[in-house]
Amino acid sequence: MAKHGRSGSFSPTMRPLLALALLAAACSPLGAQPFAVANAPWDSETLGNHRAVIRVTAPGRVAHVSLPWRRPDRNPDAKGVLIIAERGGQRVTNLRRGAITQARGEFDFEPVAGAGRYFLYYLPYKSGGRSNYPNVTYLPIANSADAAWLATLAQTRTVPRATVERFEAVDSLNAFAPMQVVASPTEVSRLVANHAGRAFLVFPESRMHSIRMRDQLPHQWVVRGPTTTFQDKARRGEYLTFQLGVYATKPTSGLRVTFGDLRSGTQVIPAARLTSINNGGIGWDGRPFTTRVDVPAGQVQAMWCGVDVPMNATPGTYTGNATISAEGSAPVNVRLSVVVRADSVLHGGADEPEKLTRLRWLNSTLGHRNDVIAPYTPIEVEGRTLKILGRRITVGANGLPSNIETFFTPEMTGLSTTANPVLAAPIQLAVSQVQGSGAASTPSATSPGSFAFTRQEPGTVSWTATTNAGAWDLEVRGTLEFDGSLAYEMRLRARQAIALGDVALDIPYAPGAATYAMGLGLKGQQRPRTNDWTWDVAKKNQDGAWLGGVNAGLWFSLRDEHYVRPLNTNFYLQKPLLLPTSWGNGGAGHITWTEEPGVVRVRATSGARQMAAGDSLRFDARFLITPFHPLDTDGQWSRRFYHRYSPLDTVVATGATVVNIHHANEINPYINYPFIAHEKMKAYIDDAHRRGLKVKIYNTVRELSNRSFEMYALRSLGHEVFSPGKGGGYSWLQEHLQDDYIAAWFVPDLKDAAVVNSGMSRWHNYYIEGIDWLVRNVGIDGLYLDDVAFDRTTMKRVRRTLRQDGHPGILDLHSANQYNERDGFINSAMLYLELFPYIDRLWFGEYFDYEKSPADFWMTEVSGIPFGLMGEMLEGGGNPWRGMVYGMTNRMPWSSNADPRPLWRLWDDFGMQGSQLYGYWSPNVQVRTGRDDVKATVFKQQGRALVAMASWAADTVSVVPAIDFSALGIDAARATITAPAVGTLQEARTLRAGEPIALAPGKGIILVIK
Repeated sequence: MAKHGRSGSFSPTMRPLLALALLAAACSPLGAQPFAVANAPWDSETLGNHRAVIRVTAPGRVAHVSLPWRRPDRNPDAKGVLIIAERGGQRVTNLRRGAITQARGEFDFEPVAGAGRYFLYYLPYKSGGRSNYPNVTYLPIANSADAAWLATLAQTRTVPRATVERFEAVDSLNAFAPMQVVASPTEVSRLVANHAGRAFLVFPESRMHSIRMRDQLPHQWVVRGPTTTFQDKARRGEYLTFQLGVYATKPTSGLRVTFGDLRSGTQVIPAARLTSINNGGIGWDGRPFTTRVDVPAGQVQAMWCGVDVPMNATPGTYTGNATISAEGSAPVNVRLSVVVRADSVLHGGADEPEKLTRLRWLNSTLGHRNDVIAPYTPIEVEGRTLKILGRRITVGANGLPSNIETFFTPEMTGLSTTANPVLAAPIQLAVSQVQGSGAASTPSATSPGSFAFTRQEPGTVSWTATTNAGAWDLEVRGTLEFDGSLAYEMRLRARQAIALGDVALDIPYAPGAATYAMGLGLKGQQRPRTNDWTWDVAKKNQDGAWLGGVNAGLWFSLRDEHYVRPLNTNFYLQKPLLLPTSWGNGGAGHITWTEEPGVVRVRATSGARQMAAGDSLRFDARFLITPFHPLDTDGQWSRRFYHRYSPLDTVVATGATVVNIHHANEINPYINYPFIAHEKMKAYIDDAHRRGLKVKIYNTVRELSNRSFEMYALRSLGHEVFSPGKGGGYSWLQEHLQDDYIAAWFVPDLKDAAVVNSGMSRWHNYYIEGIDWLVRNVGIDGLYLDDVAFDRTTMKRVRRTLRQDGHPGILDLHSANQYNERDGFINSAMLYLELFPYIDRLWFGEYFDYEKSPADFWMTEVSGIPFGLMGEMLEGGGNPWRGMVYGMTNRMPWSSNADPRPLWRLWDDFGMQGSQLYGYWSPNVQVRTGRDDVKATVFKQQGRALVAMASWAADTVSVVPAIDFSALGIDAARATITAPAVGTLQEARTLRAGEPIALAPGKGIILVIK
C-alpha cells in the first residue's frame, strides 16, 4: 500500500534550516576553507553577517592573511572590515589592506592578543531609518593604523602568515554557500574559452540549491562545468521542481525550454505534465500567457521547471529530454532522469514547501468559477433590463446604462419596493467632430447600430452595441456581474482621417444619489456644487470618483487597455497610474461636475485630437453600483474581535468571539507567508474551536517575507511578481537580492525582511492555493487583510475559497489613511471599493483622524454604511461616542485607552441582537437633536430603544432630543429615559423627556428609552 506523508523526522520549521546548515558546512569550493554556519550567532547589527575565522600561530606585531572569501557583493574594495580577537574580544586597530577583489582579500594586521584565533568581519554595517523600514549602510574603510606600527610593517621582510580555518555566516538564513560563493573573472573567462562558440551554457541544478545570482557564476559551476544531464528522485503524486541555469556568453534572445515525454519501459509521464515556469503559464485572471525571456551577455537566467508526477505512476526511472533553445543559437538537450519511488504524497507535495513543490500553484485556476456568491442572487434578464440584489439596470441601445435604480431602505437594513434613482438620464459617450477649418466641433450624427447579448449566465451578462457615424464607429462591450460591477470596453475607430473636438462621457446623477463625494482630489464629504479635475497620475492615484447617498450611489473609474494596478501604501510614487491615452490625451483630459435642475452632471472630457484612418482608441470605464447589500447588523453585534496572539483563556475572558492573529508571533511569524509554523497554528486554532472561538490570520498580497522558500524562484521571473526598485533596506536584502527590488516591512526581532509585490501576477494564484491549503489543513476561519495589491477578480476567488464546504470565511479589510503624498492622495475607500462586495467588516484605520474629521467623512470613508458594510475604529482607540452612531467600536486589546468591553456589555444588557437600526441619515429616525452637528442614531427593539448621540460641534452645546415615542412603540406617559453606566464613558443617570443634555466637543451620550 502506498504511504502518504513526508520523509524525515525534523519539524517543518527546522528541516530547511538544518539542511542549509549541513549543506553550507559541507560546501568547500576551495577544499581547505569550508563555508559554514556559526555554532552560535554573534551581534550582526554591529559586526555584520559574515566573517572569516583566522588562526595566528606565532606571536608578533604583524601577521598576514589572504582571504579567498569569494564574496558576492560588487564593490568589496569600498567596504571596511573589523578584526576581533577571540580571546578577550579586543579589536584590532593596526590594519593594512592589500589587494581587494570579490575573489580574495589581502590584509596585514597586528595580533593584539598574541597567537590564537581572530575573527575578520568583512561586511559590517550600521542601520539607519525607521525600525520597521531600516536602511543599512556598510562601514567605509577606516585607516586606524598608527604610524609606528606601519613603520614596523615596512621594515619587516617576512610577515608571518595567518591561516584561514573557515568562513562563517551568522546563521543559515544569511549563508552565501553554496550558490553565492562566486567564481573569479579569470575562472569565468577560462570556462567561456573552453566552450567557445556556444551562445549559452547550461547548468542543471536541483531545487534545494536555488540559483541566486544574475550577474555572477557560482564557483561550483566552474568546477564541474556545464552538463547535459540531470537526475532527481520524486514520489508518486509529487510536483518535482528543478532548475536549468543558463549562462549567456553572448546576448541570448527568446530563451525557451520544451520537453519530451519521460519514459520508463512502456510507462510514460507525458510532456504535457512538464512545465517551464519562466516561459509563461496561467495568469491571475485565468488566461494563458507566454513570456519572452532574453538574457544579456554575461548574465545568468534560472529556468525553473516542474514535473507533475502522476499518483498512479509505476515506480521506476523515467528518462527524456529538456531542450533549451534560443533565437539563432544551437539548442541544448539535457537528459532528464527522474527516479519515481514507490511511496507517494498528497497535494503534489505542497505540505513540504521547502522542496519548492508549491511552484505548481503559480498556474492555478482555483476559484475561477462564475457561480454567484452569497448573499448575491443570479442576474435576471428582462429585455434590456437586468436585475441583481437590490438594484436594477436598464441598458440603452448604445450599450450604456439608460437607467440605474436601487431598492435599499433608507436605513440600509433591508430591501424596499420603492426605487431610489441613481441616474437622472441615460449615460452617454458623446463624440464631437470638427467639420471644417476653424469650425466649432459639433456632436456627430449617428445612425442606429446593433445591440446583442453575447453572454447570459447567472453570474455574468455581457453585450455588444455598435454606433456608426460614417467617419467613425464605436463598439461598446459591456459586462454586468452579480455584485453590481459594470465593466465597459469602448473602442472608437476612425474610418477616415478626422479631427475630434472632444470625446466625453456624460454621467447624469440623480441628486439623491450624489449627496456625498470622494475621489478626484476630495476626501469623503458633502458633495461640492462643482469640481474640476485634471489628470496628475505621476503624483495622484486618481482616475475616478464615487458620488452617492446612503442607499444609492455610483463609483466610476476611467481607464484604457493599458491599465495596470499601481502600488499602494507608501509605494505609489514608485509605480504610479499610467495616464490613459484616450481619457488623458496627453494632459488635455478633465473630469468635472456641475449642478443643474434635477441632475448632478459628471462629465469626463478628453479634448481635441486628430485620428488617422484606421486609428482606434479605447475609452474604458468601470462602474460599481452602491450599496452592494443590506447591513448585517446582527453580525456586527455578535462578532467581537480580539486582535492579538494571546493565550486563549485570556481571549475567552474578554468576551471576544473572533481572534485575529497578526504576523510577527510564534504561530504566524513571517509577513504574508503563514506556512512556516503551521503546526503550531493548527494546534492553537483547534483549541480555539473547542472553546467556541473563530480564528483569522494576517495574510495578504502586498509584500512578501524573505523567509519564503520560493523567493529566488520568483525573482527569476523578472518583474512579474516583485516590483522593480532601488534596492537598499535591511542587510539580508542587500546581500542576497542586491538590487532591483523595493524594501518593505521589517520585523527586527525576527529579522523578517519583506519586498514589495509588483501587483497583478501569478502570485495571486499561489495566494489562493495557499488559502485553500490553510483552510483544509490548518482550519483558519478567515483572513485579516492589511491593505492588498489585488483586484476584485482575485477577491472573488478569495471569498469562494474561504467559504468552501461551509467554512465561515470571515474577511476584514484594514487600511491606513492613504490620503497623503506617498500614497498618491487616494481615499482608502476609493482604492478598495471594488473589493467591498466580499468584505465583512472594515478597519479604517491607522492615521484616520477621528477627532477632527466631520461626520460626512465618518460616513463615507470610515463607516462602510453606504456600501452595505459596517466598520471598526483603530487610531488612538477611535472616538467611542461617534463610533456608536455608526455601530462601531475599536479593536481589543490594541488601545489601552479605549476598551470596547463596556460597550459589549451594554449591547448584551440592552439586547442588540435583532434590533432595528435607524441612523441619523434616515428620514425615519425616531430621535432628533435639532442640530446638524449633533447626530443621533436609534437601535430599536420591541418596547425599548438605545440611542447613541455624538457631537461634532466645536464648543459645548446643549440639546433637547425630540423623541417620537409613537414611532418607537413606547407609551410616552410611562417611558423612562436613562443613561446607563458604560465603563469610563459615562455614569448612570436618569433623565426626563425634554431635559437639556450638555455635550462637550467630541463627546456624546448613550440613552436607553423604555
